[in-house]
Amino acid sequence: MTHDTIILIGAPVDSGKRSRGCLMGPDAFRVAGLDTALGDLGLRVEDRGNLAPDAATAPAGAPAHLHAPGETIGWTTAIARAAREAAPSGMPIFLGGDHALSLGSVTGMAAHAAGRGRPLFVLWMDAHSDFHTPQTTETGHLHGTPVAYATGQAGFDAFPAVEAPVDPAHVAMIGLRSVDPAERTALAGTEVDLTDMRRIDEEGIRAPLEAFLDRVAAAGGDLHVSLDVDFLDPAIAPAVGTTVPGGATIREAHLAMELLCDSGLVTSLDLVELNPFLDERGRTASLMVDLAASLLGRRIFDRPTRSFT
Repeated sequence: MTHDTIILIGAPVDSGKRSRGCLMGPDAFRVAGLDTALGDLGLRVEDRGNLAPDAATAPAGAPAHLHAPGETIGWTTAIARAAREAAPSGMPIFLGGDHALSLGSVTGMAAHAAGRGRPLFVLWMDAHSDFHTPQTTETGHLHGTPVAYATGQAGFDAFPAVEAPVDPAHVAMIGLRSVDPAERTALAGTEVDLTDMRRIDEEGIRAPLEAFLDRVAAAGGDLHVSLDVDFLDPAIAPAVGTTVPGGATIREAHLAMELLCDSGLVTSLDLVELNPFLDERGRTASLMVDLAASLLGRRIFDRPTRSFT
């Protein structure tokens, strides 16, 4: 990390898919005490409140089956601008909102990194690869497209041009267990680093993550981490509309956060796909707050005991 100031940016994006509820995510993170947890680590926390999307209309030429493309484009430009404005002053944490928010957060942080003459690396912690294009997504849900967009894949002509596309070789996906055939085909033609849950079962989470972090360090890169609730097993994190069994355990997730902290490389973070409608007494929001605190320096011996009774 390069800053002791954390900038919270609420992005209540709920247009990336048809199911509703993620718009309440940013405030759920606040209620779960994110600012207090980070402040207790000696960090200065600045909460810039919730963004609103820019005015935008559905663009001509966008595939007809896309859900809310105009609204999502409005969110993309607003979030990218907020990222560029915040990054010089601290470490932005984007509070989602569905994963369509990363259309803006990743591209905004990539533009910031390029302005500093540094490459942006992206760690995608998710059950899904989110490597669809507007043409290949059968559901029309744009929360499944951010990595393809940020890496400059074809098919996004109706979207804002990406100023500084992320090199696919600078993307690592970890926790995969639900990848559509079209995404699999597209990923096969790239150098994206793919780690599915079988590999984690066989090798543990440390080996693939440390190998990626070594590459980030060697390149002098900035690192954006995008943490989706469905990276975690739904038994411990039920508040997500895209549950896939067999996800990361609490210990695997905390170890990953601790390794990221130790690396000192993380410059921005997404916390996405939290749907409080689906939570159980706030347990998912609290777990995500705990993971963010681990990434930012909380050690095992400092972790609070929580009661949900």
